[in-house]
Amino acid sequence: MANYKEIVTKAILGKGKKTFTTTEAITPEIVPTTILGCWVINHNFKGYKNGDKINIEGNYDINIWYSCMNDTKTEVVKKSTTYLESVVVPKRSEGDITNEEVIIRSLKQPTCTRAEIVDNRIEYTVEKELGIEVVGDTKVKIAYDEEEDPWDIIDDDNTEEEVKKAEKDIDEQVKEEYLD
Repeated sequence: MANYKEIVTKAILGKGKKTFTTTEAITPEIVPTTILGCWVINHNFKGYKNGDKINIEGNYDINIWYSCMNDTKTEVVKKSTTYLESVVVPKRSEGDITNEEVIIRSLKQPTCTRAEIVDNRIEYTVEKELGIEVVGDTKVKIAYDEEEDPWDIIDDDNTEEEVKKAEKDIDEQVKEEYLD
């Protein structure tokens, strides 16, 4: 009959990923003619548990490069954006809900997927993919055996006599006149 022990350890209790899409607009000081590029930089985020949901607070900066004055000059408009996303992460197993930790990973950095000029404003869409893990204490039950495994016998590969014979064979093979 096996004996059992319970081990308390940290484990992933819930895990999931989600793609978030946000559409916003910015009105530059100079009327844009053509969008030349759009970059999302400085992405920061953190997550925390709020009831049954996980809240993710974050921010990033968006830089949009555009031409103006009938494509004769270029400008960059910048905007800092904050966001609050709320998700329900599917649980894989039950654990100690009072001691949960939330880990957020950026699986796909925020990227501008669309930028266009609408009524002298620039409308843009940003897409990001976040991975969410809920880690907490859980118990694992294992079977164990109190009997110690038997010791294996280690055979020496070479006896002392075999070593002496090998040394003698080597000495006989060395030719002293080779060194001259």
